[in-house]
Amino acid sequence: MRLLIVSQYFWPENFRINDLAIEFARRGHEVTVLTGLPNYPSGKIFKDFLDNAENFTALENIKIIRVPLIPRGSGAVRLFLNYLSFAINACVLGPWKLKSERFDVVLTCQLSPVTVGLPGAFLAWFKNAPMAMWVLDLWPDTLKAMGVVKSPRLLSVVGKLVTFIYNRCDLIFAQSQSFIPKIKKSMDKNTAVVYFPSWAEEIFKSHKAIPAPEVPDKDGSFNVMFAGNIGEAQDFECILSAATLLKQHSSIRWLIVGDGRMSAWVASQIALRGLEGHVLLLGRYPVERMPDFYAKADAMLVTLADQEIFAMTIPGKLQSYLAAGMPVIAALNGEGAEVIRLANAGLTSPAGNAAELASMVRKMAELPNSERQAMGKNGMEFSQQAFDRKKIVDLAEKYLSGLCK
Repeated sequence: MRLLIVSQYFWPENFRINDLAIEFARRGHEVTVLTGLPNYPSGKIFKDFLDNAENFTALENIKIIRVPLIPRGSGAVRLFLNYLSFAINACVLGPWKLKSERFDVVLTCQLSPVTVGLPGAFLAWFKNAPMAMWVLDLWPDTLKAMGVVKSPRLLSVVGKLVTFIYNRCDLIFAQSQSFIPKIKKSMDKNTAVVYFPSWAEEIFKSHKAIPAPEVPDKDGSFNVMFAGNIGEAQDFECILSAATLLKQHSSIRWLIVGDGRMSAWVASQIALRGLEGHVLLLGRYPVERMPDFYAKADAMLVTLADQEIFAMTIPGKLQSYLAAGMPVIAALNGEGAEVIRLANAGLTSPAGNAAELASMVRKMAELPNSERQAMGKNGMEFSQQAFDRKKIVDLAEKYLSGLCK
């Protein structure tokens, strides 16, 4: 199978599409990726890439074709320009850069923004190939939930754009079961929509962790770790409010591994609320280092804002937490929280409820270590059944191969 993947984000940015592309290549498929310049989540083009872009033209046997874009930077205007610049440049430059290539199928990876579907659909038409889309974020629902777009008229325009893109798909993968009816409602044709969740990176199964020296030791501490993007959707107001409620419990530490558009705000709030020593911003590290950081945690934290769209989402970090055998504390609604309950892998509280989150952290800290270990073991076993990487990739391979003409 000659596969073209269209994704605004790709290695060295850390997304599951990297893992999927690698696995397809290892299975003998010819994989080409059309992507942008790495700048997520910091909003700046990665220094290593700027120093030597030639080192990022291939990943294993995957050919990587890049088009220029405006980095995310900070603020809504820059983010809009980032989205628009990739969509335009991929449509204009993509066909030229790929002029000598033939493809059996195009797979578009749709995180935010949905506009990545425009070059995906255009290239599928240009190359006379069917298109599948992996929907990991629902537009315009996310725009409305985050307050990025408030105008009903503009939201309606975005909704029409989504329908236009979905109607040009021959197959849609949905990251959660809850996405499926929403996607079908946004289409005018009867395209197959298949449940296709994320999985944990293999590093969590094979890596022998060496506790990260970047995390300062503190005798008797109970460490709650959040690992991932620091953005609006992750509801850091709830996390910091819960940390403030537990300030008197000096043994409880909140370890934040990652960065993102809200990093500066979080840092300022830590100082403003007197949370230094309670909440530690540790910065961003490659996924290969994550088991080392997890080794310094007693429980892992996952949060999403209290919005209907996020109740339909299974946060990608949750699969990593479960596969690593870590007990989970969550401030989530909907499908993500249900996964934790079904797995008996941790404690959940409603999204946005800082008091309940603080209560769950205290409860987890007071549990015997044997109970926390049992939760972690439960999560690992559930992950092996529900989010097995091989089974999920087998499913994608089966459906994509079925589209080939």
